[in-house]
Amino acid sequence: MDASMRDDEDLRAEDLASLEDPQAEQIESAGGKFEYPAPLFHLRLDYSSESLYATHDSLELAKGDYVVVNTRYGRDLARVMGRVHAPIGVRPDDVVPIERKADEADITKAADLRTKEDYAFKVFREKVAQHRLEMKLIAAHYLVEEPKILFFFSSENRVDFRDLVKDLVTVFKMRIELRQIGVRDESRITGGLGVCGRPYCCHGVTDKLRPVSIRMAKDQNLSLNSLKISGQCGRLLCCLSYEHDWYLEARKTLPNEGVRLFYDEANFRVVEVNPLTRMIRLQGEDGRVLEVPSSRMSKVEGKWRIT
Repeated sequence: MDASMRDDEDLRAEDLASLEDPQAEQIESAGGKFEYPAPLFHLRLDYSSESLYATHDSLELAKGDYVVVNTRYGRDLARVMGRVHAPIGVRPDDVVPIERKADEADITKAADLRTKEDYAFKVFREKVAQHRLEMKLIAAHYLVEEPKILFFFSSENRVDFRDLVKDLVTVFKMRIELRQIGVRDESRITGGLGVCGRPYCCHGVTDKLRPVSIRMAKDQNLSLNSLKISGQCGRLLCCLSYEHDWYLEARKTLPNEGVRLFYDEANFRVVEVNPLTRMIRLQGEDGRVLEVPSSRMSKVEGKWRIT
């Protein structure tokens, strides 16, 4: 291999590595390791599409109800998505208590505040332009139970927004909180359609996905073309994460690529395994290429055979 080819491979590896998420501590789902309080409800913050889990001893709640809970931003309304028994990406300590079910006054107040968010959005952008800051405003939100406005923004660099906050406090006369978010968070909040034609996973499925890695793409036999395995956010597709466990489980009953076996008076090598169709492609030393269903393959005394 000459130097130019090695340089191209090094650059390609760096490009793919830039698509990966930072590795974080893994949190087991409720597969028997954690005990959660009951009843347990899955809640969603409409303005940021974040999930949280909460409990209450006596409230009767249905999907679509709104409740008052203490979020990481402050006391606010959250929408009930339903009851759960096996939460994903959460520890029992992360479960929050539901203070009460939202009443008509809370719903009306939330609707009134949403009309103010358009004005807050406009003011924020004007102030950013005045201060000549490199900030992209993603969303503005008034908390229902606290006098505070949240502004979610993205930026390629760290931003000193202290003077900006002072100006915003002068205009709105309440607490201001600015949250700098990453590209995945931006996609989760704004939403959109992925290459599959369905809503973004982070927006429409769950925001509790494990960090996505190139290893997941390899385990799913996907082309390591950055354009094909990355989403509109520029990071690896979320679906690689929540589909990964299925592929790992399916592959346990299938031969690996490279396995050699003897069939029909010739030596064959497994060159492709498709867990979805459960079809195995083999190439023989005599030039033949066979495709057989996994049901015809069995492992006897550590060796694969075709029946």
